[in-house]
Amino acid sequence: MDEIKNGLTLVFTGDGKGKTTSALGLALRAFGRKLRVLILQFIKGGKDSGELYALQKLSKIGKTSDDVGQIELRQLGEGFTRRGTKKEEDHKKAAAEALKQAEIAITRDEWDMVILDEILYAAKFGLIPENDIINLIDKKKGNIHLVLTGRNASEAIIEKADLVSDIKCVKHPFEKGIAAKAGIEF
Repeated sequence: MDEIKNGLTLVFTGDGKGKTTSALGLALRAFGRKLRVLILQFIKGGKDSGELYALQKLSKIGKTSDDVGQIELRQLGEGFTRRGTKKEEDHKKAAAEALKQAEIAITRDEWDMVILDEILYAAKFGLIPENDIINLIDKKKGNIHLVLTGRNASEAIIEKADLVSDIKCVKHPFEKGIAAKAGIEF
């Protein structure tokens, strides 16, 4: 890895719950340190989520205070790819647009941290080629922190990253038939 660069590439992967939550924790920490954070969600879209509501409120604080950074979340996906009503081509089109926005974000000086939430799922489900993710990592400006989340990070992506956390599922309430809970899963 290039020791001169300041920005890191971080990957949160694995079959356990907490990948997005970890990335959002970084976003909150960065916001408190006056960094400008952009979160692009590759799968979620048009769905009410706790992080969307919270970050909308935080972004208003950021616009009125010099003591904190800036934070923006864009839900660019079409929702669940396997259980939703959208066609595969709609999901692919949305993922391609998210990829374009990601490339713009990591090659300009508008953001200090760019989180590509669920981008690894987008590759897993065939919505975008994995090689496009590797190319994004290579195009990232040296000062930007880039965060990737989702299951099944490949060895090539792991090799490119500076930090990789593999979040393992030990136990999950879904296994007992307990539905997703607001504030926990969404």
